[in-house]
Amino acid sequence: MTRDLVLHDWVVAGIALGSGALAGLVLRALMKWLGKHASRTRWSGDDIIVDALRTVVPWAAVIAGVAVAASALPLTARIGRLVDQSLTAVLIVIATLSAARVVAGLVQSVAASRTGVAASASIFVNITRVVVLTMGVLVALETLGVSIAPLVTALGVGGLAVALALQDTLANLFAGVHILASKTVQPGDYIRLTSGEEGYVVDINWRNSVVRNLSNNLVIIPNGRLARTNMTNFSQPEQKLSILVQVGVGYDSDLEHVEKVTLDVVDSVMADITGGVPDHEGAVRFHTFADSRINFTVILGVGEFSDQYRIKHEFIKRLHQRYRAEGISIPAPTRTVSLQHDGAAPAPSSHPPVPQQRDASSEVLADRRR
Repeated sequence: MTRDLVLHDWVVAGIALGSGALAGLVLRALMKWLGKHASRTRWSGDDIIVDALRTVVPWAAVIAGVAVAASALPLTARIGRLVDQSLTAVLIVIATLSAARVVAGLVQSVAASRTGVAASASIFVNITRVVVLTMGVLVALETLGVSIAPLVTALGVGGLAVALALQDTLANLFAGVHILASKTVQPGDYIRLTSGEEGYVVDINWRNSVVRNLSNNLVIIPNGRLARTNMTNFSQPEQKLSILVQVGVGYDSDLEHVEKVTLDVVDSVMADITGGVPDHEGAVRFHTFADSRINFTVILGVGEFSDQYRIKHEFIKRLHQRYRAEGISIPAPTRTVSLQHDGAAPAPSSHPPVPQQRDASSEVLADRRR
């Protein structure tokens, strides 16, 4: 301290602190007003930037007031330099936190716009946030006079030991980065693994992938396993897909009429039911002369994987109703069985034996009785 404190010093320091606090409140209100206007725009990036500035700008005003108050006091050169370094380091940390929030928010916004879903892959967001925070902390330490060269060297040696201890974690991390970079799987895709797990990919983080199945339960799959296993992605190269429904009609049916009626039902389902593809050209393909009917496959289009259940449901109901109205039969499986008693040979007869017609359930019951 170069001289004694006087009342004038306290008054100037108090005015500086009050001005900084008042400026912080005014700037916070201004940022809140800007946030309301930013929420009305279509771009989500301005919301993220204003939200980050809402934190850093008022604190910068407060720190500036503290710096002016410190300069007004008769502090020694060493204490004054320490105060300046400390305030600068605090400002750098606050700015780093805000920058990390802005960059992470922008990365998440870009990822969401690329995938077309609300959720995005948090692995890139977390990596970006860690990189920005690390750089900010190193700059703050350098501002305080702490040499970061030995720290970086120590982190390099310690990082090698940590890498050896966390091999599985790092393998999952790089597997997740590889999956997203190669665009094999993206958040929002519907996948099915050869082990049986299936569902919508909700998120891919630094360790595992989160999949939500149709029963709304979450399945957690390590990234390394997801990268190694065989899978079917029902959302690539496009979400629209074709589904097959098996149908059979009696041998006495007019196949041309059957095809026409079936295609009419397909067109009505595609146009009326949510999840159908109106521009999809339905198809009927006869393929098998079965025991009691002619089997064929009906090809329908759906917008995405989960829509197929609703489309099949409505198609079968409408097709059954239309077949009944058109008199087209869908025969149940039947089998003709000829029975012969054991023992003496049957007496000769001029009439051939009359075969008995039994359904499959009666035959099974007779076999059990034997």
